[in-house]
Amino acid sequence: MNDIKYKLKIDDIIRRIEAARVRVSPHHIVKIVAVSKYSTSQEIEKLYRIGQRAFGENRVQDLERKATELKDLPLEWHFIGNLQKNKINKLLEVNPSLFQGLDSLELAYELQKRLSLREMTLDCLLQINSAKEVSKHGVLPEDAVMVYETIQKECQNINLKGVMSIGAHSDDKERVKKSFATTHNIFTQLEDATICSMGMSSDFELAIECGSNMVRLGSIMFN
Repeated sequence: MNDIKYKLKIDDIIRRIEAARVRVSPHHIVKIVAVSKYSTSQEIEKLYRIGQRAFGENRVQDLERKATELKDLPLEWHFIGNLQKNKINKLLEVNPSLFQGLDSLELAYELQKRLSLREMTLDCLLQINSAKEVSKHGVLPEDAVMVYETIQKECQNINLKGVMSIGAHSDDKERVKKSFATTHNIFTQLEDATICSMGMSSDFELAIECGSNMVRLGSIMFN
């Protein structure tokens, strides 16, 4: 795809996001995180040249490599994957702008230990398994507020900025909508939370209409 066609394609995605956010409110702002896990550093740079700044990776080693390869560009890196405890130190070496997959109190305590030792802080989102699917990570909706407030109280080096969830894995639009509504309802109960990260390439418009202010777009941005 040549540069002009590519720019037109990205402009169309932005128009769709604009239309969805205005249906919520003229004042509702939505941020795009381009999920680059299947893309090369060259493809990331191409997207950077037309204005994209935030990129998400779901493997620590890929994040580390791409952040190094593109260190001369002012990119905002997000880690959006499941974080294994043995990869925490590697992630902290990269020091991403936002870790979107804080999926348990146990992980929070371990992360707090490592952050404290390094005398650093990390901005994070609590991941919520809003559809209660066994294939997904995250805290259950009924536990989310308690877990969030416990992390705020007991993990001083973790800066919780809000919540993240993945829509229900279903062709039933109402079921997907319900999962987004569940997460957004929790978001509204959290003091000082500013980020509600919901929506991917297949369902971002619905997520925005349910209150998402950050979408994670992969295939639609790069293919």
